[in-house]
Amino acid sequence: MQRLGKIRSFEVELEAGPAQGAYRGGELLSGRVVLELGQGLQVRALEVCARGLATAHWLESRSVGMNTVYTDYTASESYLRARRQLIRDNGEVTVLPAGKHEFPFVFQLPETLATSFEGRHGNVRYWVKAKLHRPWSVVKKAKKEFTVIEPIDINTPTLLAPQAGAKEKLARAWYCNRGQVSVSAKIDRKGYTPGEVIPIFAEIDNCSTRSVVPKAAIIQIQTFIARGTKKQKKSVVASIEGDSIAPGKREVWHGRALKIPPVGPSILQCRIIRVEYALKVCVDIPGTSKLLLELPLVIGTIPLHPFGSRTSSVSSQYSVSLDWLRMVIPEQPEAPPEYSSVVSSEESAQSLSPPCQDGLGNGLEGPFFAYIQEFRYRPPPLYSEVDPNPTSDSIRPRCMTC
Repeated sequence: MQRLGKIRSFEVELEAGPAQGAYRGGELLSGRVVLELGQGLQVRALEVCARGLATAHWLESRSVGMNTVYTDYTASESYLRARRQLIRDNGEVTVLPAGKHEFPFVFQLPETLATSFEGRHGNVRYWVKAKLHRPWSVVKKAKKEFTVIEPIDINTPTLLAPQAGAKEKLARAWYCNRGQVSVSAKIDRKGYTPGEVIPIFAEIDNCSTRSVVPKAAIIQIQTFIARGTKKQKKSVVASIEGDSIAPGKREVWHGRALKIPPVGPSILQCRIIRVEYALKVCVDIPGTSKLLLELPLVIGTIPLHPFGSRTSSVSSQYSVSLDWLRMVIPEQPEAPPEYSSVVSSEESAQSLSPPCQDGLGNGLEGPFFAYIQEFRYRPPPLYSEVDPNPTSDSIRPRCMTC
């Protein structure tokens, strides 16, 4: 029987993933199994396997008479299952001399994977495990976990669309009507990345007889699915609180900032585990339940392109230089060029001459062509540095917004 003291170290080493040490679907997972021996060792086989598995599990209890019955909910979904033989088991024993031995391996990851996740009632994990088989000895194992982050690009029409909503509620206390409280909120897009700031535009009308307090929070919703049953866990990842609103008053948020902390991206493609986010704007009403308004969010991994959307927000943290607007404008404007210097007399005569009927065919009618010729190469109005129609001081200039 081989003694375990002959094996000084047995471990799996992985090369760092392209995206800050993480991998994604379709990439190559490469590494090596490192075996360091103090003496010669007889080996029957050496294999390495890569696994990716999502699992959901929880217990629910119910009382039946004097007893408590527990129901087990378990589900799993496999994303990766591959194996490589580094030392093939052909019925013979391979003797490895003392020293350090490295056995490289490469796995092709599937195109579709779920992002790594750790939750209270489930997880998504990926790992590589090596097994060393020796004669008359237990199998020695080494395991190395790795992270997968599936990309979510927020530069898509769906995730760039603004989100808005409105709700109202009657404040009641002991069956007495205390008035109505309403809230409306809007954010400029649905998709964000960690570290960005969400500008919240909201209006809170307090028509009740009590003072109310508006709040906003980013909520993470974890949903676990097993045997047709769902289990949810909600948690607050970031929040802000506004000032108290007196009865009969209104408060307006002009882009109130709420920063997204470092959180995991949304998981929307897994069959048994979903991780979703929402922005909740709520109003605390004394003596009754809260007024809640929920706007959906998607936390992605690819940030907003600085010129990717007309609706890019302040939260994208990008700024455009406006130096090109700072041009010196002369005090005395320069007169435009004369018409004769732009259009020669030959071009003017040629443009005003009727075209050949054969070249036109039936493409243009007579009146339509006359309309074109009337405005083609028409000379500009005479230039004058003095305004021929000055504005009278007694006439009030009209507001352009009216």
